[in-house]
Amino acid sequence: MLQAPDLPSIFFYIIFHGLPITLILTAHGLIWGFLIGLLLALMRVYGTREIEWVAIAYEKVFRGIPLLVLIFLFAFGVPGLFWFIDPLYRTLAAVILSLALRSGAYQSQILRGAILSVNPGQQLAARALGMSRLQAFRYVVMPQALRMALPSWSNEYAVVIKDTTFASAVGIIEMLRVTFRVVANNPEMLFPPLVILAIIYLIFTYPITRFFGERQTQKLKDLGLGG
Repeated sequence: MLQAPDLPSIFFYIIFHGLPITLILTAHGLIWGFLIGLLLALMRVYGTREIEWVAIAYEKVFRGIPLLVLIFLFAFGVPGLFWFIDPLYRTLAAVILSLALRSGAYQSQILRGAILSVNPGQQLAARALGMSRLQAFRYVVMPQALRMALPSWSNEYAVVIKDTTFASAVGIIEMLRVTFRVVANNPEMLFPPLVILAIIYLIFTYPITRFFGERQTQKLKDLGLGG
């Protein structure tokens, strides 16, 4: 246990004990959220009106429910939801599911906008060259859409990694929970650990949003894409 720590010790203690779970939650939330978001985007762009309504309803529901409510719902409100998972990991699975469902609702908007931003003439040209509709989407539309989605997706990454702090409310040992442990053991040091935690989150968000956000946006403008 950390006792009377100096600032570098607090920094590395939080990194060592809390960062791995934070990154696991972030990665799963983004990856599963991407798959959900892509499906919803395809439903809205290419689906029938009924299918589009289903996607819209999903987006409104999961963008409207607070993330912490979702976490408590899946962790404690639905007994047996994760019966097939080791009990030690069920709460972690509930947090991942909550992050993914919420992120999917937002990523669907990102991906839908990116798909619609691709010039329709390119898909028509691909069809004229003999590609099927699926091939045209896979080889022509989707690569460009993903590139145009990067700036907004980097912002979603920043949101998700910060949202992992809600996992501390159900006992997950991520960075915020570890910081509270430091404060509990050293009540005279409330301010420094929280500042260090804020700096760590800044380290893991600003470079990503800077590189994939501003720089990628400028590249897209140079190529005449993305506005």
